[in-house]
Amino acid sequence: MDGAERKETWEDFRELVNMKPARLEEWLATDASQSAGQHKDGAESTGHASGRRIAEILRAKKGDLSDDDYQHMRKVTGYIRRHLAQRPSGDVEDTRWRYSLMNWGHDPLA
Repeated sequence: MDGAERKETWEDFRELVNMKPARLEEWLATDASQSAGQHKDGAESTGHASGRRIAEILRAKKGDLSDDDYQHMRKVTGYIRRHLAQRPSGDVEDTRWRYSLMNWGHDPLA
């Protein structure tokens, strides 16, 4: 990934991931977080595992991020954008839709 791609990915990620690492980790420890998202064979959901990685990326120094980290950041921003486009009508505060987004580091109510 070249410098321009990294810059764009960084900017998109920082724009869409609006939860601080401590808040994200606090959220990931809740039952609501662990029940949201797609689970394979009772294992941890994809979004929950991603949330743990997002918190690590947020805590890392920008210069220490690898191409793999940037690839994950692109995956995160793609997921958030797609999920935001599917916003349900009405109050979303206590919905699986919001909880799934929060697992990916975005609180739509923030």
